[in-house]
Amino acid sequence: MITVVVPTVGRASLAATLAAVDADLPVIVVDDRPLTSGAEPLRTRPGVRMLRSGGRGPAAARNTGWRAATTPWVVFLDDDVVPSDGWGEALRADLAGLPADVGASQARLEVPLPAHRRPTDAERNTAGLAGAEWITADIAYRRAALEATGGFDERFPRAYREDADLALRVRAAGSRLVKGERVTRHPVRDDGFWASARFQRGNADDALMRRLHGPGWRSAIGGAPGRLRRHAVTTFLGVLSLVLATAAVPRRATGPGGLFGRGRRLGTAAVVAGAGWAAMTAEFAWARVSPGPRTPREITRMVVTSVAIPPLACAHRLRGELSVRR
Repeated sequence: MITVVVPTVGRASLAATLAAVDADLPVIVVDDRPLTSGAEPLRTRPGVRMLRSGGRGPAAARNTGWRAATTPWVVFLDDDVVPSDGWGEALRADLAGLPADVGASQARLEVPLPAHRRPTDAERNTAGLAGAEWITADIAYRRAALEATGGFDERFPRAYREDADLALRVRAAGSRLVKGERVTRHPVRDDGFWASARFQRGNADDALMRRLHGPGWRSAIGGAPGRLRRHAVTTFLGVLSLVLATAAVPRRATGPGGLFGRGRRLGTAAVVAGAGWAAMTAEFAWARVSPGPRTPREITRMVVTSVAIPPLACAHRLRGELSVRR
């Protein structure tokens, strides 16, 4: 009845994921490391079928997995989650007797947060997955629904928006998506100082979502409004301040009505634009710092990345818009 598909890039957390899956469930692990990486073969448990997808991203890896399965249901698990005790039995109960118009069943996700302090910005972002709809951390799709829609769109190269895109297409094809009772835990991991800056690459995928599903795609998946417009204003003010400050440097002083006077006016405008940039950057940084533990390391990371994120977000979104138009 069920095949479990786990796409992976070889993270150490894969072992815990596989260990928590019932031994009587067929499992396909899709190794999505580049074929030229020369990495050691993955270690899995007995009975796991291994496939390769060549480093083309999680969408392509999941497609490789479900197309190799033959069961009516395919359950997608990410390689950094841990199904709870009794998960297999709860999974069967979630899927048993579902009407034919149900195309998918999503698990209930739990994100354990530290009890002795406030969560960091990264931990809060991971905790947001608990309320997200139709994410592939743990979701079972009816094979017929995957066949009807063609599965995941491989133009989404990251683990971002490819799951929401599939959910919208499955619903548009006439199938419902429901939430089951099984529980899966998603531990928080430390992705490094610059993780929040790297995640801005997802803005390019937002451009593809808008192209495919229209301007209302975010509300259709239950998502909150983003900050891209504010990032655009922040970036504009920062660039404007730099341009005006550069133009304000006089090549020669010719009196208050000449180049010197013009430079002074441009310098004043540069200060005003710079103050606007600083105010918006400070607001963004404080919005990320205030709910957290406010340790020196966390404050430093929030301030530095809050300076970098607005221009990165805009650059990636522009890149995405240009890509979808091509």
